[in-house]
Amino acid sequence: MKKASLLAIALSGILSNQVFAGPADYIYLPMVESGERELDIKFGQAEPLADNRAQVTSVGYGYSARENWFTEIYLKDERSGTDRVTLAEWENKFQLTETGQYPIDFGIVTELEIPVSGTAPKEIKVGGLFQTEFGKLQLNGNVLFERAFGQPDESGAPFSTNLDYQWQAKYRWQPELEFGVQGFSGMGKWNDWSQQSTQANSIGPAVFGKIKLENRRAIKYNAAWLKGSNTNSPNHTFRTQIEYEFF
Repeated sequence: MKKASLLAIALSGILSNQVFAGPADYIYLPMVESGERELDIKFGQAEPLADNRAQVTSVGYGYSARENWFTEIYLKDERSGTDRVTLAEWENKFQLTETGQYPIDFGIVTELEIPVSGTAPKEIKVGGLFQTEFGKLQLNGNVLFERAFGQPDESGAPFSTNLDYQWQAKYRWQPELEFGVQGFSGMGKWNDWSQQSTQANSIGPAVFGKIKLENRRAIKYNAAWLKGSNTNSPNHTFRTQIEYEFF
């Protein structure tokens, strides 16, 4: 696929409705840096969501187990109204192409989420990660499949495999401050997408940066303010991620 084709796909995503994901969900990147270790903090808040404020906080530790494999474990706290659940999450990311070898860099991500306390089903996620560049413009688009299993939720609805989509366009102005746009989409069942009017759509501006410290250490951050685009979306969502990176 040529870069122009990916740009067309990204623009079509920007112009179409994007669907809300978890308040602390972030854009996966396909790159893995050999020897990297990190401490990771994420926070997100969406309101209102089903007439309640939804809030998610997670703390994680990750490292590159191989030059193309990054693994990370999180402890996550989720709250919605008076409901609260604690979850453990194991994420693995694999970079499948050499950086810059092809017009599009490609990787995959797998994620397993298990409740530690509270009532919630288990969840697994698998997806493809895509990235390309045009000068200082970086484009990302990810296609993710999610399925819950184990204990059903309170609604008693049967589990299904759902298709999610996330994207971002970022202008790399300078390492300490970059800016762009992010969008998150949940299309419903992977083989039977929900009608657009019933999807929950979120899109908004984002900022990014990396502050270098001594001895190959750095602090990386990104944050976004997402606006819902229909009545099934939270009015607004704030999400942020801060990473302490070291080797």
